[in-house]
Amino acid sequence: MRSVRSALWASVFMLGFSLTSVAAVSPEQAARLGKDLTPLGAERAGNADGSIPEWNPANLVIPDNFVPGSDNYVNPYADESPLYAVDGENWRDYADILTEGTQGLFEKIGPHGFKLNVYPSKRTAESPDWIYANVLKNATNARLVEDGQKIEGNLPGTPFPIPQSGLEVLWNHMVRYGEPFSQTYDVYYVGSNGNPILSTTAFSTVTYPAFETPDEEVGDKPWAKLRINYKAPARRAGEILLVHEPGADYTSGKGRKAWQYLTGQRRVRLAPAVAFDTPNPAVAGTSTYDDAGIWNGSPERYDWKLLGKREMLIPASNYAFLFEQPVENLLGEKFLAPEHTRWEKHRVWVVEGTIKDGLRHLYTTRRIYFDEDTWVAVAGETYDGKGNLWRVSFTYGARLYDRKTGAGATGSYDLLQNIYNLNGKPIPGKFKNGVSQGDKYFTPKGLARGGVR
Repeated sequence: MRSVRSALWASVFMLGFSLTSVAAVSPEQAARLGKDLTPLGAERAGNADGSIPEWNPANLVIPDNFVPGSDNYVNPYADESPLYAVDGENWRDYADILTEGTQGLFEKIGPHGFKLNVYPSKRTAESPDWIYANVLKNATNARLVEDGQKIEGNLPGTPFPIPQSGLEVLWNHMVRYGEPFSQTYDVYYVGSNGNPILSTTAFSTVTYPAFETPDEEVGDKPWAKLRINYKAPARRAGEILLVHEPGADYTSGKGRKAWQYLTGQRRVRLAPAVAFDTPNPAVAGTSTYDDAGIWNGSPERYDWKLLGKREMLIPASNYAFLFEQPVENLLGEKFLAPEHTRWEKHRVWVVEGTIKDGLRHLYTTRRIYFDEDTWVAVAGETYDGKGNLWRVSFTYGARLYDRKTGAGATGSYDLLQNIYNLNGKPIPGKFKNGVSQGDKYFTPKGLARGGVR
């Protein structure tokens, strides 16, 4: 697949650029925000043929029986039917709106019934007004320094709403707006024999300290604090993982901080290996730590190139997938059940990372697709040292219709090993907005107090 890129991609490459640090945009450019651009920098208008609508949060459909605060996010579009399906027979007719990873999936597993059910596109994502005000200031003030490892001058919110480089798009994803939540979830991988295997049951809790002081520059504040208490399998029950993800600075000594409580040692230890291409035990090593959410962590090992913006089919508005279906119902022998996944056409920013000279990673190249309305990474593909398409990932997300944010799970296909996994999908009824735990819960001492003795 790597060797047969389309001519369209070749033309996009010619337009791409890979600056690691550029000046902020001009006041005249920033003035487009909230006008022809949305407050976060997306194109407000729909596309030429109407298959992508105009951005309008007022179009959000909320079920009549929804009780605000109930966290019961039933599918508001349950009565909609697919506009069309892309399958193993016709996928080449839609190749211009399929990511290269999706095309690879059709080549590999399309004959086995893999398909995309494509529904009317929704563009209802929104953020709080104070985020919009910050983003307008960030457009002219925020800048990348230290070879793109640090942002200066940014208030909480999208730092680069009118991006000039691949790194700026990546940072927009890494520090996107979030609201605290907790969930209990099961993680499965499906082996080459088609049998699903439970690799993790866990309770996770996330807070976003960077957004707790809206009027202050992010500086050294963590973007997120994540704690995961593992409940299964038996060999991992009682383990705890704590991660503090930086909000603006991945320079030496300022990047991710991670700690683990291991039951066998009965102590909390720093965990520097929770990063980059270390196999993630939560998915039985079938993905790496920086595959979680398609991309997370320091961008330092790659040169990042902005390839431009494309209209693509991506998973979207997956309420039934996330909140209604037990994970067991979603796991087919070779792919996630098509009848429970929803795809829509959206505009996405496309960024490619190529491993830097002298550095190493399992993946020599990775390409990531970011939804223009949210800056969330919605699709990605990685390549091995021989240039073979290796792993293909998607975010199955949905807008929380009483909140200014969304939720999502990540599915990742390994085309070389013929396995796939699904990570982060809450057990129905086990997703909760907000957290009841105080800040001490998200400290190394908090792990020690919560550890199994």
